[in-house]
Amino acid sequence: MKIVADKLGKRFNREWVFRNFSYEFDSGNFYAITGPNGSGKSTLMQVLWGQMQPSAGTLAYSSVEPSEIYTTISIAAPYLDLIEEFTLQEMVEFHFKFKKPRLPLGRLFEISGLQPAMHKQVSTFSSGMRQRLKLLLAFYAEAEALFLDEPTTNLDQNSIGWYKEHLALIPKETIVLIASNQEHEYPASAHKVDILHYK
Repeated sequence: MKIVADKLGKRFNREWVFRNFSYEFDSGNFYAITGPNGSGKSTLMQVLWGQMQPSAGTLAYSSVEPSEIYTTISIAAPYLDLIEEFTLQEMVEFHFKFKKPRLPLGRLFEISGLQPAMHKQVSTFSSGMRQRLKLLLAFYAEAEALFLDEPTTNLDQNSIGWYKEHLALIPKETIVLIASNQEHEYPASAHKVDILHYK
């Protein structure tokens, strides 16, 4: 898969968040979208994964039409909602009705570190538990591109270790985009894309 942005821009009212963003994201590579808080990293990610329409420029995916991009991507972000009324087991089973899992669901429960909460409602989860669940769903869905926006938000040191361990297990052919201003969230080998260059 390849994601190609050509002179991409996004503005709200008259204020540009970013503009003239041209870049090619290729399979098998990690990319770190960097910049300080409020610089537009999340907005860029949402445009790239198709949630927001760009205000300028074009966006193309080599393997699918833009309207079908949701079938080939996986996303984790602190601001994405989980279904509060579901238990952990119900949330995982529901998610993988729409995405093909890379491992059997029973194995996912084992590696999640959340097994004691299997039958508890998501509404009772701490912010760190919710974030780990979001990461689990994103990591283990079959996808050509994985988008992680500030992935270790609300995680303690143990959970950050869990994150790094499972990030390293992502299939080698995947495009991985990580929006972050913290170096521990992405591999040292990641291609860095500083959004401040596109203001």
